[in-house]
Amino acid sequence: MTKIIIFEYWFGIFVALKKQIKMGGFLSSSIARKFSMALSALFLIIFLLIHLSVNLTSVCSEETFNTFSHFMGTNPLIQFAMQPVLIFGVVFHFVMGIVLELKNKSARNVKYVKFNGAANSTWMSRNMIFSGGVILAFLILHFGDFWIPEINHKYIEALPENPTRYFGELQHKFENPFRVAAYVLAFVLLAMHLLHGFQSAFQSMGLNRYEKCIKTSGKIYAILIPLGFIFVALFHYFNH
Repeated sequence: MTKIIIFEYWFGIFVALKKQIKMGGFLSSSIARKFSMALSALFLIIFLLIHLSVNLTSVCSEETFNTFSHFMGTNPLIQFAMQPVLIFGVVFHFVMGIVLELKNKSARNVKYVKFNGAANSTWMSRNMIFSGGVILAFLILHFGDFWIPEINHKYIEALPENPTRYFGELQHKFENPFRVAAYVLAFVLLAMHLLHGFQSAFQSMGLNRYEKCIKTSGKIYAILIPLGFIFVALFHYFNH
């Protein structure tokens, strides 16, 4: 019975999206935009959990962290399939966020003589574009710190592979107090972004019946995941 309900649920979504496509393009409707935004958000939520799990191994074992990092840095499936999908997911999520913000702002200006945001929404929901922009700037810094040097090491300079280099590179990045402060600030804003975004993603997918469970899970996730990243950064700053 449960499988039938799940199938009917997703089939209903598929039919609704198919109708939207026929009516003028997948991303031309508000339903499709919100649904695609929610899917990209869930994808990034899962990625953050995996990323933190790997980073936490650096606190417990240098060897384990090097092993995981070397595997992720040399595995063809991760490098040439999952990594491009991740980059696309990040870019798509932020571009779609900007589009939705502009659409919502336009709708408010047309439909209401006076829109009192403070009375109808939380500060976090009203400033998702701001927190998202700062997080995007952090991601550019993060890519500059780790991804670009990795590409340079393997494909530009074509240096010999060293499976034990990852832990030292991680510690080196967290020697600079200003970089650590930027990481901490970014993850504080990520927590604020997730406090609204986690619940919003599930609601956009029509899972309102589980609102209480989603809200509780969202708060736990939004606090623990950013705190985990902050802990890793501070740990290596004070122990390098």
